[in-house]
Amino acid sequence: MWAFAEKNIFKKIELTRNLDLNQIRSFSGQTPLKPSRDIELLVPKKLPPKKGISTSEGQARMLHDLASIELQAMELGLRTLVDFPDAPDEFKVNLYKLTLEEANHLEMCLIEIEKLGFKWGSWPVHTALWEATSTEDSLLDRILIVHRYLEGSGLDAGDTLFRRLQAIDCPSVKMAVRKIGDEEIGHVLFGSEWYRKICKLENIDPGVDYFTRMTKLRGILPKRIEPVNIDLRLKAGFTHDEITYLQNLRHSFMEKESPWKKVHVD
Repeated sequence: MWAFAEKNIFKKIELTRNLDLNQIRSFSGQTPLKPSRDIELLVPKKLPPKKGISTSEGQARMLHDLASIELQAMELGLRTLVDFPDAPDEFKVNLYKLTLEEANHLEMCLIEIEKLGFKWGSWPVHTALWEATSTEDSLLDRILIVHRYLEGSGLDAGDTLFRRLQAIDCPSVKMAVRKIGDEEIGHVLFGSEWYRKICKLENIDPGVDYFTRMTKLRGILPKRIEPVNIDLRLKAGFTHDEITYLQNLRHSFMEKESPWKKVHVD
């Protein structure tokens, strides 16, 4: 698809906004192993260290990392639409609306980075979120991976980040981070609701499937060690049992971490 092959980030946004569902349905061929980038790609462990967010450079780097996440979220929305042409029409229409919101979030980050005197490409990025998905996914796998795990983890990280920003005089940055965080609740809720709807269509018990499916997928998921935000997860459609599972998963990830070096996947 054009948006996957296009390298320029601004053209990616434009292409995504100009698509319609009929164009997406007409796409033939497999999605790429990695989407194209116009800047350096590294694995997460090799990314350069970050400066504190009390500095303009630290804020720009934080927004740059966030832009990379929003870019992958935008592309993953398109990937799901391409990979699952037989998904319910309502699912596809709502997912494309979410994908356009991801494009808006990405553009917002790019604008704020430039306000701080930096630009897209000032630092390398990763594609770990994209690589957590594959052509082997079922639709339930994809919803769980992208919306309930990756975007769900973003709720936890985003709330922590916003609280860290409160003591800093950066109103424009705080406004962008808050807007993205607020809208991401709806994106995760979309995943929670459609996970259960698809389970119902396939005569699957979501109260059982979530735990077996997460256990199956956990080996390919990026490891997250931020505390699980219970209030935000409940707003985003998680049950208390699902939250407990995630808390235990985070604890297991933390126990495996070296005390002197942590894997940080933004």
